[in-house]
Amino acid sequence: MQLTWLGHSCVLLSGSKKVLIDPFIEGGSVAATNPDLVAITHGHSDHMGEAVALGKKTIAITEIARYLKANGVPAESMNIGGTQVVDGVSFTMTPAMHSTSIEEAGMGFSGGAPAGFVIGLDGIRVYHAGDTGLFSDMKLIGDLYHPDVALLPIGGRYTMGVTEAMMAANFIGAKTVIPIHYNTWDRIAADTDALKKGIERTTDLRVRVLLPGKSLDITP
Repeated sequence: MQLTWLGHSCVLLSGSKKVLIDPFIEGGSVAATNPDLVAITHGHSDHMGEAVALGKKTIAITEIARYLKANGVPAESMNIGGTQVVDGVSFTMTPAMHSTSIEEAGMGFSGGAPAGFVIGLDGIRVYHAGDTGLFSDMKLIGDLYHPDVALLPIGGRYTMGVTEAMMAANFIGAKTVIPIHYNTWDRIAADTDALKKGIERTTDLRVRVLLPGKSLDITP
């Protein structure tokens, strides 16, 4: 499987299926990725992104799925703690500590709850934490689902920062850690060198820092 970080929280998983997570790129478009499936962690505009324009089958929490269906998007609804298999790809929805609303729908339109995903594709499990602060039940995500890769936000201010992400990586235990949700704007600038040195100096986990548009091959 190939994992491509497209920027911000947008990640493309390419294997027997193409799964696009949080389809937003600042100043760009994800249309050329042509995914088979889309997954949305929560309703903020920098995560919903182009979900409606793409019109692809989308996995999301019940409230977001309802909104997408009303806008002509085929959506598969689920909720936190649940697992479903869609077109051969497994999606487990995990908690996230954040806020949410569907901003495109106007003030006060609920986006349900913020979430993350453990996605199983071609024998590999990828945990996308979504927008979240650090929480101790990340240990359960590691113990239950044993992800191979952890995609962790590090930008601070709206999510956990570098220090908290170091602890999150230890809780989860995925052998490969990839930072996301940073440096899109000055207010979420983060030091990836500090993350890499802090984790690799004290654990056997490895941090892979990707430039936007760059890919990493993941083997089981």
